[in-house]
Amino acid sequence: MCTLLLLSLFSSPLRGANPPVAPELLAAAKNRFGFALLNELAAVQPAENLLISPYSIATALTMTANGAASETKNVMLKTLSLSGIRTEELNPGEKNLLDSLITARRNDVTLEIANSIWARQGIAFKSAFRQELQHFYSAELFTLDFNSPDAASRINSWVSRRTHDKIRSIISRINPEHALFLINAVYFKGKWQQPFDPQLTAEDVFYLPDNRTVRVQMMHRSGKFSYFAGAGFEAVELPYGQGKISMFLLLPEEKTGLPALLKQLTMENWSAWRTQFASRQGQIALPRFQIEYEQSLKPALSRLGMELAFDLNRANFSAMCSQPRLAIGDVKHKSFIEVNEEGTEAAAVTSVEMVMTAIPVNTFNLVFNRPFLFLIQDNTTGTILFIGTVVHPAPEK
Repeated sequence: MCTLLLLSLFSSPLRGANPPVAPELLAAAKNRFGFALLNELAAVQPAENLLISPYSIATALTMTANGAASETKNVMLKTLSLSGIRTEELNPGEKNLLDSLITARRNDVTLEIANSIWARQGIAFKSAFRQELQHFYSAELFTLDFNSPDAASRINSWVSRRTHDKIRSIISRINPEHALFLINAVYFKGKWQQPFDPQLTAEDVFYLPDNRTVRVQMMHRSGKFSYFAGAGFEAVELPYGQGKISMFLLLPEEKTGLPALLKQLTMENWSAWRTQFASRQGQIALPRFQIEYEQSLKPALSRLGMELAFDLNRANFSAMCSQPRLAIGDVKHKSFIEVNEEGTEAAAVTSVEMVMTAIPVNTFNLVFNRPFLFLIQDNTTGTILFIGTVVHPAPEK
């Protein structure tokens, strides 16, 4: 038995003449997958803060799908909303999307994305798999003695470095069945285009779903915002830096709440909503918050249709290596975000473990004093880097 652990964090020659998938189409597929996954997680964790990086998770799984074959590859691509896309089109498209995202970096915005593969000594990758990940995903390849006491710490050091110490570990131990780890790291730090004035921050009340209240540090800002009022919610955009990346905050109506808003959250709806944001004068009150989230995604991914890839007896990852037989053992995700008056810092890690074998004139007033939804999106490609829910703002540390 052998295990492959693929980690994705929030930091080969071409084989054909097929044009690559456009970055915007790939971004839409990742977003669609992310919305579905968030709803799956919210269904079983309705009273918890959630934070995932759709880009991070989807990229780790797409790298893994490069090693899948037959029906295993089909179900993985279908879960990722990539059905019908050939590898020769997909991988160059992923490279183009990565390049587009990295160009978003400016002095006031940092976006770092990195990939790596850590293989047990003796595991021989097929050359095509290795070359695809190196060329199209810029993946670093490492061979490691998994029996060494410091093997896990070496991998975790890479994770910590790539996330600027926001996520210090993803692997607690390396078991005998672990064959390799594929890691995608995403790190983001951005300053608000218009920061909040710390002198206006004051203690206020946040209403929890069970009717209890907690005291939070509420930030305040007024001015012109890109604003949208939808069916059962209001939304506002807060750009970072020069506006290439933004946070979108969606506040549901009190009577319907966050669950009703999440049910509306589909790629089709999100695309339609985005076209209806318009400049409007208003005021917002937003709590400072910090979320640290860690979750096994195996149950949710299985419900979304990827169960075959976890089945040791039926999974087919023969495009990765001839021996041993591999299957995904688990997919772990770890993420962090901090939002304050200056801006946002966020990181995410996903680990996939494989086992061998018209502008209104009136103003608006948005007070985020009850559970709400947020997204951080690259506005050039439409890629959602992070998405989450704030049900209970973390206490100040």
